[in-house]
Amino acid sequence: MGLLNEARREFIAAPDSAKGQIVYKWPDINIRKFARAIVEPDATAVFMSQGQVMGVLLPGQHTLDARELPFLGMFVDWATGGNAFRAEIYFVGTREFPNNRFGGRLDEVQDPQTGLIVTLRTFGEYSLRVTDPTKLILNLVGTVDVTDNQAVTGWVTQQLLKVARTTVTTQLMSGAWPILGLSMHSPEIETQSLDAANHELTDYGISLTRLGNVDVNLDDDDNARLKKLAGDTAYSRLAGGFLQAAQAEALQGAGQGMAQGGGAVTPMFLGAGLGMAGQMMQAPTQAPYNPPPPGPGFAGGGQGYAQQAAAPAQPAAPAQPAAPAPAAPTLACANCNAAVPVGAKFCAECGTPTQKHCTNCNASLNPTAKFCAECGTPAGGSPAAPST
Repeated sequence: MGLLNEARREFIAAPDSAKGQIVYKWPDINIRKFARAIVEPDATAVFMSQGQVMGVLLPGQHTLDARELPFLGMFVDWATGGNAFRAEIYFVGTREFPNNRFGGRLDEVQDPQTGLIVTLRTFGEYSLRVTDPTKLILNLVGTVDVTDNQAVTGWVTQQLLKVARTTVTTQLMSGAWPILGLSMHSPEIETQSLDAANHELTDYGISLTRLGNVDVNLDDDDNARLKKLAGDTAYSRLAGGFLQAAQAEALQGAGQGMAQGGGAVTPMFLGAGLGMAGQMMQAPTQAPYNPPPPGPGFAGGGQGYAQQAAAPAQPAAPAQPAAPAPAAPTLACANCNAAVPVGAKFCAECGTPTQKHCTNCNASLNPTAKFCAECGTPAGGSPAAPST
């Protein structure tokens, strides 16, 4: 035991079991003078005292002597006669730490095309590198347990989820991205999330070097609901409307029941189905239904419930001229042959009377009558002939 303690005092380095850790804290705060500190090529040693960074050792072997490392003079333990230093030493790995998985709930958002409230989740992998060990020690290590990497990567994951939430929901709510088919925007999600996360992590001396295999998807129940709605919308568009689709579905159900032997179809259901079939066969009494055009609501589908733009008004057809009224019947005047309206008592040109009276009984005579219809007396003179 004495030899091990002496060796421990002579050499200070991260053990082999801690080579994969992002941060390793040396367990002793009493550092023997002239001990040798060994810093690996992909690491940095940070000396702390009372919450302040007092010095940094770069990769290599260093003799802990104030004459070689002047900042050690602030750590001298005078109780030992100046033969030891009191300090905290952190070994921080500066290489890339890959294959860190992250995932979790993003947010509950409203699909702008269907109006449904859905829950988004995301999963992926990232690699990180410590760019400033002193910032990491001062701003993060003092608040988390660094016995393993989960303390650091768990905190980084929370920051990554936060920026991914902002990136994805902003694009969704603006209508730029659809909820179904988000995988086509994976490169944009990775790029924007990586830039935003590095902006947040700068103050902690950490940088994300890679972000990949990012998958943003829906909760299983929400995914099933949106897929069903997309299918119903497409089916209704093909059928000509929701009513027509419901009627077709009812008839299809009746047909399946009859195929099973008829026992599965009740008389009431069969009558209702036949009634709907009769209505579908009747000629429409109103303008034909025009299905809405396809829209961007679903991946490869239509616009869902979104309001369609009103069709442009068609120009009114030019008014047709009114047909002329038929001409009133006329008679030719017996004196001047001028056209005289039927029923007129005198010619408007010469004043000749157009109506005859019986010379015996004074009854009104038809212009073409040869005898009086009342008393049989012959009509005198030649009556006016009707015009053709």
